[in-house]
Amino acid sequence: MRTTSENPPSIANHSNRLKSIDLVLRLSVIPLTAVSIWLTVTNKQDSSVYGMLEFKNLIGLKYMVCINTISAGYSIVAIVASWLKCLLTKAWVFFVSDQVVAYLTVTSVAAVVEILYLGYNGDTQVSWSEACSTYGSFCSRVKMALVLHGIALFCFIFLSLISAYRVFTKFEPPLLSKDLNEDGN
Repeated sequence: MRTTSENPPSIANHSNRLKSIDLVLRLSVIPLTAVSIWLTVTNKQDSSVYGMLEFKNLIGLKYMVCINTISAGYSIVAIVASWLKCLLTKAWVFFVSDQVVAYLTVTSVAAVVEILYLGYNGDTQVSWSEACSTYGSFCSRVKMALVLHGIALFCFIFLSLISAYRVFTKFEPPLLSKDLNEDGN
């Protein structure tokens, strides 16, 4: 394992830039998820033909709200933890946590994309008609929430890459079998 005394000054400067990017991404996730939650939770539309449609009627939207809440909460905890020196040495904790939140966000994006697809196109094989012509405002707000949620997903993808870089740069690269043969001869 490398020690910090072995790292040249450019590595320390690079590390500070990564820490700044990490902080900006984590701070960006909080308002993105908060607005996405607000757009989803306050979303409802009434139709004289079909009745009231609310986010509570669609389990995929409830799932997205839960994942947005987890994402925002995790971002806050990670920001606070990044200032605690004892947790900075545990880069693998951030690596695993960033991966988990990114994967959860992917699943919730997929769920909402499916809802919107069915809302706009329906599924004639199972007798589902499209609903967005009737509930246009509802569908538009879900699309906006999905866009914000998607941006938060990209933030977590980049955070996962940064945390992976931090974990794996702490170790020397593995020796190739060719290197082992040369050392042994």
